[in-house]
Order: sequence, then structure tokens, then C-alpha cells
Amino acid sequence: MAQSSIVATLSRHFKRNIIPALFAHSSFRSRSSSLSFRRKAPLSASLSTMGETPVAAVDAGMDAVQRRLMFDDECILVDENDRAVGHESKYNCHLWEKIESENLLHRAFSVFLFNSKYELLLQQRSSTKVTFPLVWTNTCCSHPLYRESELIEENALGVRNAAQRKLLDELGILAQDVPVDQFTPLGRILYKAPSDGKWGEHEVDYLLFIVRDVNVNPNPDEVADIKYVNRDQLKELLRKSDAGEEGLKLSPWFRLIVDNFLFKWWDHLEQGTLKEVIDMKTIHKLT
Repeated sequence: MAQSSIVATLSRHFKRNIIPALFAHSSFRSRSSSLSFRRKAPLSASLSTMGETPVAAVDAGMDAVQRRLMFDDECILVDENDRAVGHESKYNCHLWEKIESENLLHRAFSVFLFNSKYELLLQQRSSTKVTFPLVWTNTCCSHPLYRESELIEENALGVRNAAQRKLLDELGILAQDVPVDQFTPLGRILYKAPSDGKWGEHEVDYLLFIVRDVNVNPNPDEVADIKYVNRDQLKELLRKSDAGEEGLKLSPWFRLIVDNFLFKWWDHLEQGTLKEVIDMKTIHKLT
């Protein structure tokens, strides 16, 4: 028999008989599990900090897209002076128990996008959002992530980069339609708000204005509805929310911004004097 035929025969025998026999042996299985072909398990597959209960069991009802974002996204932890002090999963940053026990505080942003008629684009958060589902809020609210491009603090560039990214993710607004240099950071607020007992927010929130006419294609995993409003229409939404009409609810951060800043800033925007109200030195602590 030719040497190549012998090698081929032995190879087939090894694959068909020897390897299966080895894997059937428990001692080989236990040793093979400790070999160094390791990939880091995704956080969503790891155990939660709540005892030894797998996260999958604790949050089995969580929407798959929101679940991925909660475990894959790493938020920027900050102190009350907005100095970056570390990073943590979006999941842990929004657990009310951790917010209360560890005082976890993370960086965030709120975009207010106006069209050329100075109407403000609002969104209703999707029903699958973990925090504050189905509430109405400003154009886009999210977090810069713990990555080089979104950690840049000079002129709030990291936050503006993140805002451009999330306008595409949530509303389908193309990056070229919202250039980073067109966002105007106006100020920062620090607030804390529970959502449903398990989840909540504790953020240093950057407030960004931008005026652009854009095409909007909402992502249904993030956004249930959108609408443009003028001042009077927004005031009517506020009235309905206060009266509990139509089940209409507003996000707590949006309401704080409306009550403290929005209408004054809106006036300056239309008058072309927005730069007069920029204050990036102060962090307004609102409740």
C-alpha cells in the first residue's frame, strides 16, 4: 500500500474512533475545558452582581436589543464635578440599587434638534426601553461611551461625537446631516430620577442645541413616535402631562430642562443670540 494511502487510512480511523472515544471520557473533558482556547464571555452571559443568579434569569423578559445595549455599552463614570473616574456597564449604571448604594453617576447628553422653522423634534421612547418606556422627551437622550472618540472633553467633543452617533442609531439621521461642529453645548445638569423601582437615572447631562432640516427614519427598537412642536404645542403637552390626560408622560430630565431653561434658550435661538446663554462652567444640580 502506498504511503499516502496508509496515512489517509490512519487519519480517518483517528477522526472516527479515537477522538470520539477521548471526548467520551470524563477526565479528558474536564482537562480540555481548562485549555487556553478562551474567549472572554460576553457580560450578558456572566453572572449578575445579585448573588449567584444568572442575569438571563433575572431579566428574562428584557427585549433582546435593549439587553445587548445594556451589557455591551460601557458608560463613563464621573464625579459630581464631571471628572471621569472609570466606566461601568449601562446595566449597572441604571440599576437603582447600585445608584443608591454606590452613588454611581454617569455622563449623558440631551439633544434638542430644531428645524428651520424653529420647531423642536420630540420623540416618544419605545415600549421596550428599560428606563422610562413610552414617555415623551427631547430629540435624543443617551450616553457617550467609554471609547477614545467619546472621551474627548475639549469643547465637549466626545459628547458631540456621541450625539451624532445616537441620532443615527435612534432616528436614522445621517451623520452628514448633523455635523459635529453644528452642535452647541449650552450647559450641564446633574439629576437623579427613579424609573420603576428597579431602574433609574443618575446623570451629568450635557444639553445640546442644533438647527438642521433632516430626514428622520425612527428605529422602532428605540423610538415609538416622533413629532415637531412649536412653543404653544409643547405647552399643551405639558398641560396634558400635568393633568394626566391621554396617559401622556414626559421624561424627568426633559421636564427639568423645560422648567428651568428651554423656553428662554428657545427665544435666544430664534433671535440669533444663543451664545449669550452658554454656560459650560456650571453644573446645575436639579431635583
